[in-house]
Amino acid sequence: MPNDRTALITGAGTGIGRGIAIAFSEAGIQVALLGRTPATLEETAGLCSGRSITLEGSVTDREGLAQAVAQTESELGPIGILVNNAGMNTRQRNLADIPPDQWDQVIDVNLTGAYNGFKAVLPGFQKSGGGLVINISSMAGKGAGTVGGVAYSASKHGMGSLTHSINAEFREDGIRATCIYPGEVDTPILDKRPVPVSDDKRAAALQPEDIAAAALMVANVQDRAIVEEITIFPRRRVTG
Repeated sequence: MPNDRTALITGAGTGIGRGIAIAFSEAGIQVALLGRTPATLEETAGLCSGRSITLEGSVTDREGLAQAVAQTESELGPIGILVNNAGMNTRQRNLADIPPDQWDQVIDVNLTGAYNGFKAVLPGFQKSGGGLVINISSMAGKGAGTVGGVAYSASKHGMGSLTHSINAEFREDGIRATCIYPGEVDTPILDKRPVPVSDDKRAAALQPEDIAAAALMVANVQDRAIVEEITIFPRRRVTG
């Protein structure tokens, strides 16, 4: 796999992004950690066993993403893996209740942010002859429901469509994409649920390292193969 030893991970300060960064680092992959909070990024870097750099920024900032890619390439070499993990949700989730500005915010971060990330690494992927995109979606992207909410669900459905489009348009260029659809994961995003999640339910949820294991498996698949989708959910029911 060309240039598969450097990964740019968005939303790397906590949760799934941190878990993937640690797993990749332990596997010998250099990691560039992008996020909005320097303190949590430094905490993640401190947990990584290999080489890492931290990059303060938002996936909604296209110019900033271009600069982050350039810095990563300068310090770590060509990027071979992009992990589009940055995501957020709001407390007001029903279609009738969510204000337009909150809809825009969720779509901008979760879906447009993934598009922005891909566009930022695309020139480097094309120059080097390939690359891998891992989009972290959600089971909310497989259906509809009131738990995740309409904006979150729409954004995560869109990540699946983005994944399919990347494979349809760029597979002959050696560029592959995978969409991982996790069920409930014990991360800070659970704190935004309108109904608090109990400690017992959190214990039953997936952990970030579960998603990290799936991402690392995808990263280790030979570039002759495309793993387009992975669905992973807790054995025990967390909601409902």
